Amino acid sequence: MRSHPIPPVTEPLQYRAIGVVRGIFAPTEPDQPNRGVIQTADGEALEAVVLGRLLTLMRRHLDLAVPHLWVVYPRSREPQGLHLQMVGIWEPSTLAAEVPATDPQSSDESSMEEPPSADLGSDALPEGDDYFSVRGELIYTRPETGDLVVKVRQQPRADGSRPVPFKLQLKGTVPLEHLRHFVALDLRRQGQDLQLEQLEVLAPVTTRGNRGGKGRREGGREGGRPSAPGRRGAVSRPAR
Repeated sequence: MRSHPIPPVTEPLQYRAIGVVRGIFAPTEPDQPNRGVIQTADGEALEAVVLGRLLTLMRRHLDLAVPHLWVVYPRSREPQGLHLQMVGIWEPSTLAAEVPATDPQSSDESSMEEPPSADLGSDALPEGDDYFSVRGELIYTRPETGDLVVKVRQQPRADGSRPVPFKLQLKGTVPLEHLRHFVALDLRRQGQDLQLEQLEVLAPVTTRGNRGGKGRREGGREGGRPSAPGRRGAVSRPAR
């Protein structure tokens, strides 16, 4: 059992988008307990949906009138802002058993990494609340406005279907020379935005033309985990 809700990276160019948010989950409709909002201490109402076995744990073991630290997968929704897929809870002081994470049939991220589980111990994380880890392809950066877009690809599901890559709209100042590179981002939620705190540039994203006229990633299957990079980039200074 791990001592952190966000699992360690196991491959050099491993895609992922995962984080933690503390707040009170409240369903928006009584007949749809898996859809609602997370009310945070800073006054935000974050649109959220509960995935997999987490709903059963919430019903049986949690006091939903108090805040909890939720393990979530972020998505960008326009014009609503940040959308969260709730897949676990980090509360070792309360939960003695493994924290259930995603149901493989109901989550796009199920093939990206191992489910989070909880060890008995401190509930506090070294990164603090509202921390997010995003790893993927930097496909847009506009330093003058502080806008970023990262594409996250996913492995084929167990049934052989290929999930469509998704794009995350983020905030932070990243130079144009890092465009079309695979990057690892440490972010912090601020309101409805994920704000860049630290950037690591790992490798260029090489593309090649095909009959459809669109580039395809070399060194790995479309939608799957890429192979190790041919060369490694350097770690940049933390974003200001």
